[in-house]
Amino acid sequence: MSRISVRGFAVASATAVTTVGAVVGAASGSQQGTSGDVEATTAADATVLADVHAGDNTQVQTASVTQQADTQSSAAASAAKQSAREEARKQAAEDASAKKEAAEQAAAEKKAQEEAEEREEEAASRSEERGDPGDFPEQSSYTVAEVKSMAQQIVGSGQFQCFSNIVDHESGWDYTATNPSSGAYGLVQALPASKMSSAGSDWRTNPATQIKWGLNYMNDRYDSPCGAWEFWQANNYY
Repeated sequence: MSRISVRGFAVASATAVTTVGAVVGAASGSQQGTSGDVEATTAADATVLADVHAGDNTQVQTASVTQQADTQSSAAASAAKQSAREEARKQAAEDASAKKEAAEQAAAEKKAQEEAEEREEEAASRSEERGDPGDFPEQSSYTVAEVKSMAQQIVGSGQFQCFSNIVDHESGWDYTATNPSSGAYGLVQALPASKMSSAGSDWRTNPATQIKWGLNYMNDRYDSPCGAWEFWQANNYY
């Protein structure tokens, strides 16, 4: 039973008691009231009951509006919190992605720098290993033994045999060897011969300059003299 029903029942009961009392008094011969008095009392009670019902309805309506407002306010607060949590999650994800990208870029740059340093160290090592044509005083002529000694110092022991195999086939260690049909020249038969000028202006007469150019060519094109020799064996040229 609802609150309104209980109150209504109480009022109705009180009215009924009052009415019964009035009827009993009239039946016992009391001269204090008449039937009109009874009717007046009943009407008054009905008016009170109506007022009670109206007040209860007003209270119920007010409570309903307040409850709706509270519900709407709670829903709005919940939605705001949910939106704030979602924005925080998105921002955290973006921050994490940015940090990861920055870390990957830094790692890539570090790796590239390390590889560049390794290449520089390797180039320096090769340079030290093979020497420099300038280390050999220029002569008017050179024997095969002298030219081979230069090559051993410039090329290095690890790649010298492969280099020597190519020179054996190309020029027989004659640094003035010239191919009459193509114009290829020198120990490694550079074609055109003028390409060796990148290693020195004395490329025509200095075996050391020719050796340096030939070694650079083999390293650039085949990674090493042994790579060049492997290609030469398969194709009879390099």
